[in-house]
Amino acid sequence: MRAQITGFSALASLSLFLPALAGAVTLFDTLSVFSLLLNGLISVFIVLAVVAFFWGLIKYLFSTGGEAKEKGDAAKLMIWGVIILFVMVSIWGIIRLLQSTFQVTNTTAIAPGGLGVGMFGIGGGSGSGIQIGVQGTIPL
Repeated sequence: MRAQITGFSALASLSLFLPALAGAVTLFDTLSVFSLLLNGLISVFIVLAVVAFFWGLIKYLFSTGGEAKEKGDAAKLMIWGVIILFVMVSIWGIIRLLQSTFQVTNTTAIAPGGLGVGMFGIGGGSGSGIQIGVQGTIPL
């Protein structure tokens, strides 16, 4: 059973790289897939932490007065839920602080533009240029 689970997990992981091997996907596309998966996992962990906190709260409220061990376990579950939420939100805040400090506001890749190769009045390249008569452009 364990071998089957490991095999299916390896197959699923390798299937993410098949388009990259075929040349159909660039590195940025592959990284965006991993970014989406990571953001999804973070959301799932935050939801699990909130559920754990409220489950501990429900267990604490509905435990009978004589069962101190049950109340203690429920209180520990609530404390761990709050700690996990605090850590995750703090890391999220630190990342946002670093983004604003280094002025990273856009998540698209920074790629260099093409060369300015316009000649004889035919515009080309991505740079701006100064046009000299009808002879050509000088890239800036």
